Amino acid sequence: MNNPENFLSVQDIHLTYKLGKTKINVLRGVNLDVAKGEWLALLGASGSGKTTLLNIIGCIEKPDKGIIKYNDTNLNQLSRFGRTKHRKAKIGFVFQAYHLLPELTVLENVRLAAMLNGVKLKDANNIAKKLLSQVGLEGRLKHKPGELSGGEQQRAAIARALVNDPELILADEPTGNLDSKTGTEILEVFEQLHKIYSKTIIMVTHGRETANYADRVVSIKDGIVLEDV
Repeated sequence: MNNPENFLSVQDIHLTYKLGKTKINVLRGVNLDVAKGEWLALLGASGSGKTTLLNIIGCIEKPDKGIIKYNDTNLNQLSRFGRTKHRKAKIGFVFQAYHLLPELTVLENVRLAAMLNGVKLKDANNIAKKLLSQVGLEGRLKHKPGELSGGEQQRAAIARALVNDPELILADEPTGNLDSKTGTEILEVFEQLHKIYSKTIIMVTHGRETANYADRVVSIKDGIVLEDV
């Protein structure tokens, strides 16, 4: 747990949801270390707790018990404002459903994420254009999400995740809505960008072939992280 190379350490994380009088133990003492620059795949079936764990690491949810250490900071001790500030500055998200704003163009979607983080319009525009070119969308800047294929929308979402130069990318089933060919293309985009930027990536997936693109694969089952597989 104290390896100096680990910039993210998850220690004894528990989370229980209540549905009426029923308690559902979603996470039951999760321990996980992630090294800086590592691409980690979190492999598990639906309902295993993997997305919930990703949301806790991303400061979207708070656990009932446990510690999330990000470098020297215990994220669970941050205020709501502090957690939001950390999330905006340090983390980029890639979701299964893309979550692009339908009324904005691809360029506007990506640059908006930078502008919300305090970047001036001109600079945000330049950064967004560069990233969209790197994911193969230089010819689609003025298109709206509804005019793009699923794979193109996910490429735009990846560019948006990188626009604020985050230290950590959290990808939740990034190929889940795509056919196998397009999914492979998206994983190859991740592979290329990981080499270029050396970002730490935690990718949630239920598929072994998808997980194998990562540097390391960890399995989660019934709310418990198992040994590396």
